[in-house]
Amino acid sequence: KILPDLKMAICWEPLIFSLYNLAQSAGNLWGFSLLEIPRDYTSEYFCCGFILNTSWGLRRRKSVVNRLFKRTKFAVSPLSTDLLVEYKHLNNLPFSSYLTGLIEGDGTIVVPKTERSLKGVLNYASVQIVFHLKDLPLALIIQKVLGEGSISRKKGVNAYVLTINSYKGLILIVSILNGNMRTPKIHSFYKLIDWLNNSKNTNFVRKPLNYSPLTSNAWLSGFIEADGSFQIRTTLSGKYPRSECKLEISQRQLDHNGNSNLDFLEIIAKFLLTTVKSVRQDRPNPEYRVRTTSLQANLIFCSYLESYPLFGTKYLDAIDWMKVVSIFNKGEHKGKAGMEKIVQIKSSMNDRRTNFTWDHLQNFYNLKI
Repeated sequence: KILPDLKMAICWEPLIFSLYNLAQSAGNLWGFSLLEIPRDYTSEYFCCGFILNTSWGLRRRKSVVNRLFKRTKFAVSPLSTDLLVEYKHLNNLPFSSYLTGLIEGDGTIVVPKTERSLKGVLNYASVQIVFHLKDLPLALIIQKVLGEGSISRKKGVNAYVLTINSYKGLILIVSILNGNMRTPKIHSFYKLIDWLNNSKNTNFVRKPLNYSPLTSNAWLSGFIEADGSFQIRTTLSGKYPRSECKLEISQRQLDHNGNSNLDFLEIIAKFLLTTVKSVRQDRPNPEYRVRTTSLQANLIFCSYLESYPLFGTKYLDAIDWMKVVSIFNKGEHKGKAGMEKIVQIKSSMNDRRTNFTWDHLQNFYNLKI
């Protein structure tokens, strides 16, 4: 079985008795309303009426809430110490660099500024990763490998969000990402480390940006999974038909915190034998673009993908793109037959793709602890 089952529902009545007995766990922080969803265990919101609405339930509810708030401050937890030891070497795994690239490309690190909201509800940190609707199988297998997180449909856009916000899950994510980050998102990551160290008494050390060669791990694979695109352009009109084969990466020039994305993009551009271009300068959020401009650069990236493949639907686009690169490498793109092959391959790539296979997920990374 490749994909995990989504936990789409909970039997609520046994749950309230468990909560009454266990009160608060580090991975499931409850506020004033016990009707909130247990974080990292469900994927949607449910409206349930049950025993809490009775007078007996209200008395028990008050008792549980009182017990919860007595535990919001605590000394160093044996659980946190054990987890830090258990997760110590996770950042060296292939999965770790891949996930870091994915989060730096399409993830958000949320750190609360205050312990509680104005209404007294406990604020908590989270790490969120956005996936296109068609990449749900990838989101599911990452959730399974982590053993943490909940998946929900993002309103208004064609996307799912994998959210990790349990205590154990955040320690796991920090252990994986620490030392693997390459972008300005590291500043938000440092805030998460500080939040865990201050509020949960962990002792994470802020590791610096990773400047190891891009060919040494799967970081770029994860980043391309989030923000890369495989482009095939053909011009059939005129006396001499033309075709182009490019890998493209676009990023805002400044992130949400005002930090420039130029430095790490220049490293990627150097690897791909190209330069960073400023585009969309007339927009509210101008962008930087990295685009391959030579067959040699495309061959370099093909070689990289053989070592560190993609796993979402872009895997299928990458396979087709590599076929076109091969046609260029053989010089077949100059002939009619080669051009026809390119046009045929292009016709089912990216947004034109209607058939999806997921056999490649059998080769997805493991998180060995």
